[in-house]
Amino acid sequence: MKRTLAAVLAALPGLALAGPDPADWDAVLEEARGQTVYWNAWGGSTNTNAFIAWVGARVAEDYGVTVEHVKLADTADAVSRVLAERTAGQDAGGAIDLVWINGENFAAMKENDLLFGPFAEDLPNWQYVDVEGKPVTVDFTVPTEGFESPWATAQVVFMYDSADMAPLPSMQAILDWAEANPGRFTYPQPPDFLGSTFLKQALYGVVEDPGVLLAPADQADYAAVTAPLWDYVEALTPHLWREGRAYPQSGPRQLQLIADDEIDLAISFSPGEASAAIANFQLPDTVRTFVPDGGTIGNASFVAIPYNASAKAGAMVVANFLLSPEAQARALDPEILGYGTVLDMEKLPAEARARFEGIELGIATLSPDELGPALPEPHPTWMERIERDWIDRYGVAE
Repeated sequence: MKRTLAAVLAALPGLALAGPDPADWDAVLEEARGQTVYWNAWGGSTNTNAFIAWVGARVAEDYGVTVEHVKLADTADAVSRVLAERTAGQDAGGAIDLVWINGENFAAMKENDLLFGPFAEDLPNWQYVDVEGKPVTVDFTVPTEGFESPWATAQVVFMYDSADMAPLPSMQAILDWAEANPGRFTYPQPPDFLGSTFLKQALYGVVEDPGVLLAPADQADYAAVTAPLWDYVEALTPHLWREGRAYPQSGPRQLQLIADDEIDLAISFSPGEASAAIANFQLPDTVRTFVPDGGTIGNASFVAIPYNASAKAGAMVVANFLLSPEAQARALDPEILGYGTVLDMEKLPAEARARFEGIELGIATLSPDELGPALPEPHPTWMERIERDWIDRYGVAE
């Protein structure tokens, strides 16, 4: 019987973590100089890859740290590598120094002492982070406690071609529209993160008591809570692109489907993605974004350092640079990424704040007021079980 990653991790003993002290930043900088940081991060976006390359160039210039982007299709691949090293007793000199991590994998690694830290709140640029207004201290309901550092914020939006349709006010309205316009909507195939996010957003749209999603799934009547979700998906699937017999493999593939006029509606976890894609001629300039009434799921992107990383100091330098006003403003620019910032503008010096004030967010980007409330990510166990259920029901699609 195949054991889940969480089950394998749970069987491992804990261990003490050691490494450079982030509170002694001068010592961190000295140790980091000359190190190579192997940053394992999703490699499915040309724009994101270019941003990571720019980060590498900047930290090499300022701090003498080299960044090697190890491009992942799935963050779980990095977690499995750390787990394999732990099982083999390789508690130092690991192959991974920094991971762009998601909540599900963070929860498993944190619980089982596979992360170095705490370090994030001792980074010099942490002083600028908006800890009150942004979801930067909790990840999928799990307190970060300094074991991962935020570098971008995100909230679910739906991209639509305004030449062909109008905004839709609810998940039910999306279903009704799909039934009336068959083949013009799809979502990435779970367990792609964006596809799983669509399922969670749909669950929020139909669940009777959203509060149950903030506790582990085994503390609720899982079948009863998710039954309306599967009714929704069952009704929607025949009206999807290619009648639900095939799905795009990633978010960028969705953009191509809109650009090729195969679909009119797609999900995104970046409010600025549509504007960025328009600026880069990847989408027609008629594309806009909307959020359903009642809000959409919001979270932050984080980086974490494995417990056995070879270049912990260099990894902290990269994490700190990602929090710099320079890097945050560049990521916010829709011509670069269009990612939301984790910084509090009121905490920034005037010169740093000016970097942000000159950025045009783009014609398809909703204002903070238009985005509305950010719904908390459900506990990671909900995504784990929903992904498995979706794959059992629909994962044979080709």
